[in-house]
Amino acid sequence: MAFEATLDALVAVPGLRGRPRKRPDKLHADKGYDFERCRRYLKQRGILARIARRGVESRERLGRHRWVVERTHAWFAGFGKLRIRFERSLETHLALLTLAAAIICSRFVEDLC
Repeated sequence: MAFEATLDALVAVPGLRGRPRKRPDKLHADKGYDFERCRRYLKQRGILARIARRGVESRERLGRHRWVVERTHAWFAGFGKLRIRFERSLETHLALLTLAAAIICSRFVEDLC
């Protein structure tokens, strides 16, 4: 159930020419999402599914795309308060996530300048 809710929660990507996009062209996922329900949902939304198949594909084929997600999780884990969610209030937790994302982005800008 979280699979569909996560895709439905995607916000439009602003800043591009034309109508803002509300869905990606394709989705890369590991073997944990190899269910007909997930594939059918992606097909209904017009998203190309790139999901590793259980027992068929090796785990190395999707590895080159997975490192982006793992690296991002590691960046957020670098902020001690975000490593484990201690905040009871969702608003406070989202504020801390937003602050961490802003700090991470500012570090990139700083390195570029």
